[in-house]
Amino acid sequence: MSLADSSAAPPRRILAVLFTGVLMGALDIAIVGPALPAIQADFGLDGRALSWIFNIYILFHLIGAPLMAKLSDRIGRRHAYAVSITAFGIGSVVVASATDFSTLLLGRAIQAFGAGGIFPVAAAVIGDTFPAERRGRALGLIGAVFGVAFLLGPLLGGLLLRFSWHWLFLINVPIAVVVLWQAMRVLPSVPQTERRPFDLLGAICLSLMLAALALGVSTLDTSNLLAGLSAPMVWPFLILAAACAPVFWLLEQRAADPVLHPSLLVSRELKLIAVIALATGLAEAGMVFLPSMAVSGLGVGEATASFMLLPLVGTLMIGAPAAGRLVDAIGSKLVIQGGLLLCIAGLLLFGAVALTLSSFFAAGCLTGLGLAVLLGAPLRYVVIREVPETQRGAGQGLLTLFLSVGQLTGAALVGGVSASQGGDVGGYQRALLTIAALMAIVFLASAGLKRGRAISSGPKSA
Repeated sequence: MSLADSSAAPPRRILAVLFTGVLMGALDIAIVGPALPAIQADFGLDGRALSWIFNIYILFHLIGAPLMAKLSDRIGRRHAYAVSITAFGIGSVVVASATDFSTLLLGRAIQAFGAGGIFPVAAAVIGDTFPAERRGRALGLIGAVFGVAFLLGPLLGGLLLRFSWHWLFLINVPIAVVVLWQAMRVLPSVPQTERRPFDLLGAICLSLMLAALALGVSTLDTSNLLAGLSAPMVWPFLILAAACAPVFWLLEQRAADPVLHPSLLVSRELKLIAVIALATGLAEAGMVFLPSMAVSGLGVGEATASFMLLPLVGTLMIGAPAAGRLVDAIGSKLVIQGGLLLCIAGLLLFGAVALTLSSFFAAGCLTGLGLAVLLGAPLRYVVIREVPETQRGAGQGLLTLFLSVGQLTGAALVGGVSASQGGDVGGYQRALLTIAALMAIVFLASAGLKRGRAISSGPKSA
């Protein structure tokens, strides 16, 4: 059975639907920042409560990614993508209409769960509908969405805030309706022909493990790591997450249709991709601290510091499509290694050179290009190539999961190292050097990847 033949819609039309859906989800991440002061004033929140607008999103996005991606393997890409878009739209309505903070958090949770499935399901659709020699450029275009979102987000947020913060979420609704309509018309849908019992125990155990990990890491006080780890709101969750891991592995080995099939982590290639994804998440999390680093080391204002990230964001838009084309031309291994080297060079420039405006922008461009490469096509391309056609959704969900865990861990790492050094520019530099060292180790490990040159045949049959 070839999924490439399951839809008569032109590839460009399919790509437009996927691009718009991913852009909608990415914009929501970029656009919520400007709304925070207004939300804080409306609900009378303190800083700790306000942080839950992000924490609840991280938590349910982490859970939603593998579950929604697996759902696409069971019921077909079209319907899983539609469920993801619908959940995101419903969550947006709940947030916008919230009259109390608990309802707003509920809406953010629904939004995040739906958003968790949008990108991995989109990547699986590309694997199903595009021939091998064109998958790289298609994945690269989807990867460029995040650069577009982070450029448009603050501008759109500032415009809509002139009316009300509610419009920052209501704007999602008409977009979701159009994407849903088009998705049901053009996306392929080939559900499993053999109905096997849903892996409910595995899904519950995975959700519990990820929730415990997210709660433990997100509430960790990184200014004093040892004391933070012993806090009653941290160590029980981290122990629970660790305890769930072997139980989940045993459940998946026995399940008729596992949420995450054990074979996905048996392959050496996929193990290496998981490690590279973790490292990429670490580096991505480090970029969140760059405005603080600029304020501390360059003496600029907070508003100015945020705009100093524009060159880095711009490279995401340029680098992701270019990397996708390179994957099609020379294969995935060299492109991945190039992305790792660019990240390492940028992080070294941030951490080992006296901070100036020139070094800050140069390091940002190098790191941004490296992240554009790694977050765009090549990692997802390898997963498409290495997993069976019937498990492409689960494979993409697993990749998203490792990226997210890397982001969580990276935020704690950078915060902890910088705080231990007094929170000045030297602390941030040491933290980024630590990530550079870890990525250098991962680069050495990447030598074990297959070359993975594109071939001219279509998608493999199951």
